[in-house]
Amino acid sequence: QVQLVESGGGLVQAGGSLRLSCVASGSIFSIEIMGWYRQAPGKQRELVAVMASSGRTNYADSVKGRFTISRDNDKNTVALQMNSLKPEDTAVYYCNADTIRTMRGAEYDYWGQGTQVTVSS
Repeated sequence: QVQLVESGGGLVQAGGSLRLSCVASGSIFSIEIMGWYRQAPGKQRELVAVMASSGRTNYADSVKGRFTISRDNDKNTVALQMNSLKPEDTAVYYCNADTIRTMRGAEYDYWGQGTQVTVSS
């Protein structure tokens, strides 16, 4: 059974920084895609940043130049460094992992529990 555990959320003033971390656990051989999504109150969940095992990345336009995603394939971890935070970044942030190869075969689309990020004006 694959589990994703997140940490690093909290309350920060506008212009500040936070770093989110996520670790996948289980009998994992490899993970193809890891990344972050967020959901603000009353809005749909949206992609923030993802990274393939090759190192290729995809960022939402709203966070380009401010957020940086990184991962360690061997440790099955992914992080999101968030700088120059804005009130509109306030949301629940979710870690995601897709195409996870385990001893039982391939598993798809796992989510963390979510961590609250609140940016005050």
